[in-house]
Amino acid sequence: MAAREGFSKVVRIRLPADFERVFTARWTAAAEGLVLHAAPSDSQPPDARPGPRLGVSVSRRVGNAAVRNRWKRRLREAFRRVRGRLPPADYVVVVKARTVPSGAVGARLVEDTLVALAGRITSRRGFAGEET
Repeated sequence: MAAREGFSKVVRIRLPADFERVFTARWTAAAEGLVLHAAPSDSQPPDARPGPRLGVSVSRRVGNAAVRNRWKRRLREAFRRVRGRLPPADYVVVVKARTVPSGAVGARLVEDTLVALAGRITSRRGFAGEET
């Protein structure tokens, strides 16, 4: 039987203080109805957080509970699939789009958008304390 690939507590951002830290870092990029906020993850011991972590924020303005939960499932699945391609950092995705991309094409769109936005943020000068 294959190893289960889940969205464990180690890779989630769950505490309000962690969300606040990411939001106050002010590293953002937006596309396709998603806003990605990021913060370097060097403030915690490396053994506490292996690789990137994800937090998801979906407002009631996006839709009813079914739509919000569909967005969260889509984002968690996309993160799980692309986690190895993301630079180590803490990410919070804020959903602005009301329509959830569906099917394999929609899943691929969300995955590609996450990777592209994370790359745009982490490649900027000054992210993670770089001065180049």
